[in-house]
Amino acid sequence: MERGLLWLPLLVMFFWLAWQGSKEYQKVEAYRAWAEQFERAKYDIYAVLGQKGNNLTWGKPTPKGPIKLETFSLLDVKEICLLVDEKKVDLENLPEKGRSIELEFLFSESTDSVRVPFTEIPLAAEWGKFLQRALESLRSQANQ
Repeated sequence: MERGLLWLPLLVMFFWLAWQGSKEYQKVEAYRAWAEQFERAKYDIYAVLGQKGNNLTWGKPTPKGPIKLETFSLLDVKEICLLVDEKKVDLENLPEKGRSIELEFLFSESTDSVRVPFTEIPLAAEWGKFLQRALESLRSQANQ
């Protein structure tokens, strides 16, 4: 009887972990279906992000698919910044770690900004560099 009581918390923990794994799998599968419409997409536990042409769409992943989706155009973006712990960092000199990692998109027409959260600094930096190049390419095409 005593041994059974000792194993009960372990059994409960096993079922809880299996349930959490099932929820995460459902999120990834819903993301996969959503991401098919984009040229480039990313998934992590904080946010999904997709790029199609000049438009970026981002939202929060759930087992039923992304929610709170927002779309904006790179044509409206004035600047892209990588923020680690609320501080702007250089994309070439990345910090080792940080608690809060976000790409911030500042718009030329308004004072509003969009912050897309990331789980890893290198992934955020890779997206930041790619989108910076895309933004510079759009600006050079507009100036011709």
